[in-house]
Amino acid sequence: MIDTVRAWIDTARRIVVLTGAGISTDSGIPDFRGPQGVWTRNPEAEKQATLQNYVADAEVRRRSWRSRLESPAWRARPNTGHIALVTLERRGKLDTLITQNVDGLHQIAGSSPAKVVEIHGTMREVTCLACGERAPMERALARVRAGEEDPPCRSCGGILKAATISFGQSLVAEDLARAGAAARRTDFMLAVGTKLSVWPIAGVVPTAKEAGARVVILNAEPTEMDGLADAVLRGSISGLLPQIVGEP
Repeated sequence: MIDTVRAWIDTARRIVVLTGAGISTDSGIPDFRGPQGVWTRNPEAEKQATLQNYVADAEVRRRSWRSRLESPAWRARPNTGHIALVTLERRGKLDTLITQNVDGLHQIAGSSPAKVVEIHGTMREVTCLACGERAPMERALARVRAGEEDPPCRSCGGILKAATISFGQSLVAEDLARAGAAARRTDFMLAVGTKLSVWPIAGVVPTAKEAGARVVILNAEPTEMDGLADAVLRGSISGLLPQIVGEP
């Protein structure tokens, strides 16, 4: 099956990739809902990811800032799965890379920011919930290290949070539109490291299928859309993805 998928990639013209938490686990970043997931092991973390709780409770914000300081993402480096998608781009095959991840590892690996749609935002910036100003996350974390437990916006005094999409927040309409348009024009949809259970972004997979694209799913565990895929590859993403992408 690996040889078949590689041949499909060789003949594809506009590949769209959707990545989820599974592509970053080999970089040391745990997923959310897996057996060792962040929310599985610590249900309190899911509360911190809910906008209503974050805004209403200063103690939730203080715990959130401590969690941000300790995130393994700051030490994580791209793995061979991330690098394989850079290879795909260098081969001239990649149309759009849609990621559910907020860790920024695709760009660190070398994916062009213009090709990447961070549908759930990024943890590498902060945004003010009052005035909308954005700034590098490291600047806010330095204030936390210096003793500010819940640093406010320096421009307006509003509440700062990571520039990620929390529960209760809407996706950015422009990002959702870009992802949908990419799914409608692709001839090959590759879903990597996602159970395809988070909507509306999971909808890009059936959208691509309905538009005539081949669909390949690569994940360590079964997904909710295995039945519509032309091929399902099960196993290590960092091991399998370089095999199907080929040489730059």
